[in-house]
Amino acid sequence: MRSRLPFNLKPFKLAGPLLLLGLTACTLTQAQVPPRNIPIHQNWVLQPGSKVGDFSVVGSLGDVSIDLDGHKIKAPFDGQVQPAEHDCIAFTSPEIPAYLFRLCGVTRPRLGDVKAGTVIGRGDVLQFAAMRRQPDGTWAMVEPAIDVLEKTFAK
Repeated sequence: MRSRLPFNLKPFKLAGPLLLLGLTACTLTQAQVPPRNIPIHQNWVLQPGSKVGDFSVVGSLGDVSIDLDGHKIKAPFDGQVQPAEHDCIAFTSPEIPAYLFRLCGVTRPRLGDVKAGTVIGRGDVLQFAAMRRQPDGTWAMVEPAIDVLEKTFAK
């Protein structure tokens, strides 16, 4: 004998396939952005991803730690966000082609091409590193400009 539910399931008939299709589309978009390998010019022992005892290093010399308390992180320029090693993201822009920003501690990053001011994620404690391309193709840590940081973390 068929049990009767106290509501009509017909409006929900396509919900499962549509949800699955939506999740697949989201996954495909994220998967299309290739990961970025960032060879660092300076050679330090402690890098993001290194272990100290049972703990992971999330920042190192050259990173600026920003206590965002869950606030938004925005693209400072038109550019591209790519995944980078050790749960970090890399931001590059044709407006400043000799520079790359590495951001570690970003939750649910938005990958791919972005416009200036687009929210690219959120963070509690963010590790921000500005890097300049060297003639040999490696990246050297440099002090980030305050106006770039302000654009990135503006409320």
